Amino acid sequence: MTNVSFVDQRPRNKTRAVQVGRITIGGGAPIAVQSMAATKTQDIEATVRQVQLIAAAGADLVRIAVDSRKDVDALAEVRARTRDLGIPLSVDLQENYRLAEFVAPHVDKIRYNPGHLYHHEREKSVREKVAFIADIAVQNDIALRVGVNCGSVDPVMAAKFEDDDVGAMVASALEHCAILDDLGFSRYIVSMKDSDWRKVVDGNRRFAEQRPDVPLHLGVTEAGMPPDGIIKTRIAFEQLIAQGIGDTIRVSLTVPFDDKGMEIAAGREIISDIAAGRFRSVPPNFGEGLNIISCPSCSRVENMKFIELAQELKQVTAYAQEHKITIAVMGCRVNGPGETDDADLGLWCGPAAVNLKRGEEELGAFPYETVLDRLKVELGTLIAAGR
Repeated sequence: MTNVSFVDQRPRNKTRAVQVGRITIGGGAPIAVQSMAATKTQDIEATVRQVQLIAAAGADLVRIAVDSRKDVDALAEVRARTRDLGIPLSVDLQENYRLAEFVAPHVDKIRYNPGHLYHHEREKSVREKVAFIADIAVQNDIALRVGVNCGSVDPVMAAKFEDDDVGAMVASALEHCAILDDLGFSRYIVSMKDSDWRKVVDGNRRFAEQRPDVPLHLGVTEAGMPPDGIIKTRIAFEQLIAQGIGDTIRVSLTVPFDDKGMEIAAGREIISDIAAGRFRSVPPNFGEGLNIISCPSCSRVENMKFIELAQELKQVTAYAQEHKITIAVMGCRVNGPGETDDADLGLWCGPAAVNLKRGEEELGAFPYETVLDRLKVELGTLIAAGR
C-alpha cells in the first residue's frame, strides 16, 4: 500500500520497502511523516486524544513510549480505542527490551535504542538481545527501527571513536544492521539523531554511503521550540532529502499538548517545499549565537511544567542572543543527564525539581519556580568570561 502523504518527485535512494501496518516506508514510497504522543501512556484518555489529534493533523504513523507492564496494559487500551483511525502505531521500548513480547501484539513497529540495549542485562550479548527482539517481530508480523542517538551511544562504541561521536553513532547503526542481516531479518529501518543538525546530516550521509539499501528515518532530536526548532530541522532535511536520503521524518518540537499537530504540518511543508525546489534561506547568523536545545516531550516527562519552563527560558535569556552559549532543557531522567553533558548549561526535569548543570558538573536541584533565577546567574558568569 502507499502512504497518505505528499508524493514528491525528487530522485530517492533505492532503499528496500518495509511494511509498517498499512503504510510502506522505503522502496520509493512517499516520505512518511510521523510524530510521538507527548503524554504519559498510562493516562489513557490523554494518550488516546493525542493519537487522535496527531492523526487528524495528517500523520502517517504515531509513536508511543512504553517502559513498564502498566504502560503495556494502557497501550492495549489505546490501540483498541484508536484502531478505527487506521493509523499505524509504533512503540518506543525505552529501557526494557524484554517488554517487546508484550507490546508487539498491539503495534506495527518497535523502536529500540542500541545504547539502552547495551546497558540492560549486561550478562547477555548484544546479539542475543537483538535476536530476541527480531524473533518477537517475526512472530507478530511487525517492523523494527534501530534508533541510535548521538547522546546515548553505548560506552564501548563511544570509547572506540573517542571525539568522533558521529562515527560512533554510524558504527553502532551499522553493527545492529549487520546483526539483523545475519539473523535473516530485513524488515527494519534506521535512525541516527542528534540535537545538532550538522551531525544529523553528517551521520546520515555516512550511513547512506555504506548501506544505501536501508530505509532511513530522519529527525533532529531535541530541536527545540518554533521557529528555531523548525529551522534546524529544515536545514538538515533540505540537505538530506535533496540528495535522495530519507524515507520517513519527524519534526521534534517542544510545544503544548494541543499544538502537537504542528510537527506534522511542519514536516509536510518541508517535504512539499523540497519537492517543488523551494529552499528557504537561513536567517542571518542563525546558529552562531545562543542555542537552546529542548526535547519534544513524551511519556517519560515527569512534570508537564517542563514545557512551560522551556518557553519561559527562551524569554528570560533573550538578552543573551548574541553569545555563543548552548542551553539544554530535557524533560526526563532517562535522556536528561547524558544529553545535557555537551551543553554549557543544562536542565533536566524531575517530578518536583529541576537539576541544573554546568557542562558535566551538577549544580544541584532547584524548584521549577526558581531554577531560572540560578540559571541566569550561571549564564551571566559565562558571558562575563567572554562567551
